[in-house]
Amino acid sequence: MVIFLLTGQYMEYVHNRQLPDGMRMLYRSRHIYLLLAGLLNLVIGIYFNQWRPGWRRKLQNVGSLLVVLAPCLLLAGFFYEPTRGPEQTMLAPLGIFAVSLGALLHFISSLRQDDHGGGA
Repeated sequence: MVIFLLTGQYMEYVHNRQLPDGMRMLYRSRHIYLLLAGLLNLVIGIYFNQWRPGWRRKLQNVGSLLVVLAPCLLLAGFFYEPTRGPEQTMLAPLGIFAVSLGALLHFISSLRQDDHGGGA
């Protein structure tokens, strides 16, 4: 969450709204992606309960690793990709995939076999 606030200040004071529209949108999108990753890390950190050893715990661990690594990819994308242009973006999409897959793995690990109602 702190990185989200700092990147907002960076955009405000370093670029001072004097960027071409395309580059500004790339900065802004990466900035919002950092918010997404920060909030997801915060929520998982608050509610995390580790499963007993087994496949559920393995999914949780992999999901957690992806969710923790995602802000690193997104931050690198924030500084590296806007100057390259939208056709050369790779880091931010990897960060978004990491957030998505990590959240999905956490969800799958929470599914219980003994629940017949189909709930999570």
